Amino acid sequence: MNVITATGFDREALRGKASLIGIELSDNMCAKFADYYRLLISWNEKMNLTSITDPDEVINKHFIDSLALVKSSSFRGDLSMIDVGTGAGFPGIPLKIVFPALRITLADSLRKRISFLEEAIKVLGLNGADAVHSRAEDLGRSKEYREKYDCAVSRAVARLNVLAEYNLPLVKPGGCFFAMKGADVQDELSESVAATVRLGASKDPELAVYSLPGTDYGRSIVTFKKIKNTPAFYPRKAGVPSKKPLV
Repeated sequence: MNVITATGFDREALRGKASLIGIELSDNMCAKFADYYRLLISWNEKMNLTSITDPDEVINKHFIDSLALVKSSSFRGDLSMIDVGTGAGFPGIPLKIVFPALRITLADSLRKRISFLEEAIKVLGLNGADAVHSRAEDLGRSKEYREKYDCAVSRAVARLNVLAEYNLPLVKPGGCFFAMKGADVQDELSESVAATVRLGASKDPELAVYSLPGTDYGRSIVTFKKIKNTPAFYPRKAGVPSKKPLV
């Protein structure tokens, strides 16, 4: 693979911040993150992948924020995972770089983003990763994807009861759904319990609240354990979960 230069990208800063969340990055991993950054900035000139382009902010708000999923006690590096609404590949690609045994599907509803993700998978040599162009509701009703994954993850702005309907139908009983959110999540969590139980989750989700290292950016991870199959009625057809969230 040809090395892609990444002007201003500080590999040692990335390594130091990762170590503060318990992750030790090899030289090869740091090189892949630098390549990923260069791809992101290059493609961002042609299409809107992210409003965050400063290298230090990308490290903090995209790369380290993605890797912070390790703060959930249910995360392991050898799971099968689907990243729903992955956008430019967060958190899936950073996790795949660090945990190569992770088997990951990057799902997004925008075809242009999938083209970027396919290129990133190829350039970074991410064996065991693929990208799929689909809405989450359609994936959840497909025999190919429904209840096929150890876990699902979303690092998204939708409320928890909406994200749960996107994600839980994709998870096997015994697996889990990780929702990566801001720090102020208690109201959403309270309003989502009935919905997540209806979708097959236990009524006692795990909550991890933290700040990104060296910043005041508050974050949380809500982990829903799936204990039974999702009823066949869910997910509802595309567009309905966001317009009429479960209560």
